Amino acid sequence: MPSPSDVLGIDRSASEDAIHRAYRRRVKTAHPDQGGSVAEFQAVQAAYEELLERRREGTESSEDSEPTIRQVDVTYLDYAVLEDRGWRLEDAALFEKAAAADLDGGAYGTLSVRPDRTLLESAEQAGQAWPYSCRGGACANCAIAVVEGELSQPVNHVLPAEAIDRGIRLSCVGYPITDELRVVYNVKHLPSIADLRLPPRPADSRGTD
Repeated sequence: MPSPSDVLGIDRSASEDAIHRAYRRRVKTAHPDQGGSVAEFQAVQAAYEELLERRREGTESSEDSEPTIRQVDVTYLDYAVLEDRGWRLEDAALFEKAAAADLDGGAYGTLSVRPDRTLLESAEQAGQAWPYSCRGGACANCAIAVVEGELSQPVNHVLPAEAIDRGIRLSCVGYPITDELRVVYNVKHLPSIADLRLPPRPADSRGTD
């Protein structure tokens, strides 16, 4: 069985920065969207977490300290804003318009995401109420449009190839790959995926049609 270092293709004494870089490099080819598999992607995730933990144990003296994991900056925009203002998802200046529009923090903002946590989970931890239902990649309730950057999708039981080609991803199973992301969330009513929704969970404050 390959060691965590072998999985990421780095030396056992690699620095924390080298571990982060290796993870980003490997995950781009390991996740199913890029020809990998769920098992391969999970192996890369596990290796990444184990190497960071080993590095922490070797360099930190406090037993209570947490491993330092580089955060990914995600700028988000609510699709409802586009509908209200007549903006288009394909507009190259979309996020510049949003930045100048004095929107509230639920409609537009930035959050930090750990690369080993899903986008939906991170949004919830930041106090956001993004739509979801199954949390397992089997419906389009949590769908987002990736405008800039890359979000992996190791599990997808529902999105058609056309939607994936347009940058549609599922936030409940998507992990950030690039250092920065721009996403439009709450796109579940787009014509290409509207029929792929499930009844919302009770906690889904945006799930009501």
